[in-house]
Amino acid sequence: MSEARPGPARIAVVGGGAWGTTIAALIARREPVTLLCHSPETASRLALERRNEARLPDIVFPDALAVSADPGDLRDATDLVVFAVPSAHLRSMARLAAPHLAPRSDVLSIVKGLERGTLLRMSEVIAGAAGIDARRVAALSGPNLALEVARGLPASAVVAADDLALAARVQARVGTRRFRLYVNPDILGVELAGALKNVVAIAAGAAEQLGFGDNGKAGLMTRGLAEMMRLGVAAGANPLTFAGLAGIGDVIATCGSPLSRNHRLGVELAKGRPWVEIEATLPGVAEGAYTVDAAIALAERYGVEMPIAREVHNALYEGKSVERCLVTLLSRESKDELADVRLWQARSPRDDASAARR
Repeated sequence: MSEARPGPARIAVVGGGAWGTTIAALIARREPVTLLCHSPETASRLALERRNEARLPDIVFPDALAVSADPGDLRDATDLVVFAVPSAHLRSMARLAAPHLAPRSDVLSIVKGLERGTLLRMSEVIAGAAGIDARRVAALSGPNLALEVARGLPASAVVAADDLALAARVQARVGTRRFRLYVNPDILGVELAGALKNVVAIAAGAAEQLGFGDNGKAGLMTRGLAEMMRLGVAAGANPLTFAGLAGIGDVIATCGSPLSRNHRLGVELAKGRPWVEIEATLPGVAEGAYTVDAAIALAERYGVEMPIAREVHNALYEGKSVERCLVTLLSRESKDELADVRLWQARSPRDDASAARR
């Protein structure tokens, strides 16, 4: 492991959850970084214990990782500020951070979700709440289970930005040999894929708990990816993005691992537990539960079907049993698997440009 170079922390991570702590620790192995927590109590505990035992057991902070609860410390982060807070709190944290952001620092979102009500992607929430140019904000997504990355296991992700020079700067600053980063100009597709796969993971966890078997679970994941892609393309995303790390890569990891909070939520729903009870006991945030209604609303805006998302909503918020939800999905009329492809091919470039501006 290389030693962090001395000097002030020119990078800051906003959010002391599992993923924010992981990224901060990853960067701190090479250079100083500030981890900004929401509460002084949390910041004091992490600084004293030099670990985040509640989220990342046994992961000791590198010496170059400083912990703070003072947003003013963001002024020193002249190179990069990373936002890693739950989607429901991102707008308020971006507003809090806004007066302290260095005028030329790059901004990176590693939050996967859609904002309720506005249906905005996370990079759009940051730009709007902080009052900065949206082209200054990149997004990182992919199959990134925090504990595995924190332990140094090999992983990959994609950094997306309208400005590929921005994506390349983030790639160079955050990526390592064991945390390989790729770049993609389709920030719309990368962020939608990252948000929507959490909804599919809830369904996959439920199916696994009910004993669907590997074939049934694979079918559910594949059809989930199809509806993710359906919405993404309707919104103006590149369909190939969903065949990459942010799409199928993250679907495989999140739908198949017990480390995934969304997968765990599906398992608990299938045991008959209500969402309000599960929410209070999950170790962290299952973003799919907060994204599903925004995903359905976005699908209605673009006139596309998302049957899996609708049944996840029904299981979470309508009291419908998971068994009945899965029976509903299995009872749907079979369709041409390539029907969506022909619809995409029929879209004109003018349609794509119009969707991308919406």
